[in-house]
Amino acid sequence: MTLSAKHGFQSKITPLKRGALLAALATALMFASPDTNAQSGSSPGPQEILEAVVGIDTRIPGTARTARTLGTQREGSGVVISDDGLVLTIGYLILEAIEIDIALADGRRIPASFVAYDHESGFGLVRAASDLGLAPVRLGTSGDMGVSTQVLLANRLGPESAQGVFVVDRREFVGAWEYLLDSAIFTSPPNPNFSGAGLFDADGKLIGIGSLFVGNAAFFQRPVAGNMFVPIDELKPILDEMVEQGRRAAAPRPWLGIRTSELRDRLFVDGVSDDSPAARAGVRAGDLIVAVDAAPVASMAGYFRAVWRDRAAGDAVTVRVLTPEGALRDIEIESMDRNNWLRLDPSL
Repeated sequence: MTLSAKHGFQSKITPLKRGALLAALATALMFASPDTNAQSGSSPGPQEILEAVVGIDTRIPGTARTARTLGTQREGSGVVISDDGLVLTIGYLILEAIEIDIALADGRRIPASFVAYDHESGFGLVRAASDLGLAPVRLGTSGDMGVSTQVLLANRLGPESAQGVFVVDRREFVGAWEYLLDSAIFTSPPNPNFSGAGLFDADGKLIGIGSLFVGNAAFFQRPVAGNMFVPIDELKPILDEMVEQGRRAAAPRPWLGIRTSELRDRLFVDGVSDDSPAARAGVRAGDLIVAVDAAPVASMAGYFRAVWRDRAAGDAVTVRVLTPEGALRDIEIESMDRNNWLRLDPSL
C-alpha cells in the first residue's frame, strides 16, 4: 500500500499544525479510558508516558564486528516497558556494547545491562541497574496503524520535543544486512533523533520503535522522506523468550554475511563480511546473485526468503552467482548463526 492523493497528506507540516496535532494527541491520551497495564498493572498519564522515553548511550570496542559500520559511541533512545527497569530499544544501539548507560531527563545516568537482541525484528532489551523511578508504558497493537493515522513520536530529548507525525505507509522493508520486515511502519515528517524512539497511538500505547531515516517513506508526486519503525507486534510473541534466554527461542535463521542491493530485478553483491560463511566460500563483491538452490531470484526479499526457507543456521545453501568475468558459479555456503559471528561480551 502506498500513499495516494486521496489521503490529502502534505510532505510538510507547519508549526501551527504540528502544535495542534500534539495538543489533540495529548488530549486523547489524557481522556483515554484506562485499561489494565500488562507490564505494571497501572495506566500512566500523558506526562508519564513521554517521560518513559529515555536516552541510551553505549560504548563499543574497536574490535567489535559492527564498530566500522555503526561506530564505537552510539546514542539513541529507549522506552521503559516494565516496573523492574526493562527498556526496549533498537538493537543496533546495544550490539556488542561493553558499556550501556540510561540517560534520564533529570540528568541522572543509570548503568544498564544487556538483556537481549533479536536480529529478525531488530529489537534490543536492556535493564537498568537501579530504580529509574519511571512508570512503564503499555504495549499497543501496531496492526491497526493504517495510512493517515496520526501518532506521536517521542525520543530522549524530552516531552517538549515530542512530534506529531502521520503513518504514511505500511509495507515490506528489506535491509541489505539480511533483514526483512513484512509490514514496517513508515512515518513522516522525518525526525533526526529516530534511533530507538517510541511511536505512540492516541491511547498512549507503544506501537513501534524507531530504526531508520528513509528517503522514500511514501510517494506523493515524489518520494517523501520519513522514518521507519519496527512494529510492536513483532515483539509480543518473543518478549518473554528474549528476557529469559537473551534471544527468541526458535532456531536462528541461516546467515551468510552477504550485503546486497537490488536494481532492475538484479541482485548485486555489494560486500561480504569478514570471516563470514560467504567470505569463506568465495563469494566476492561484484558478483551477481541469480539463483538459490537452482531457483531464480530477482529481488532481495525473494533471495532472503529462499535462503531461510526450511533451513536453520548451520545448514548449507547453494547460491548461483554470475561473476564480473562472466562465469556462472554454484557456491555452497555453510551458513551460521549471526550471533556466533558477532563479538558479544559475555560479561554483559
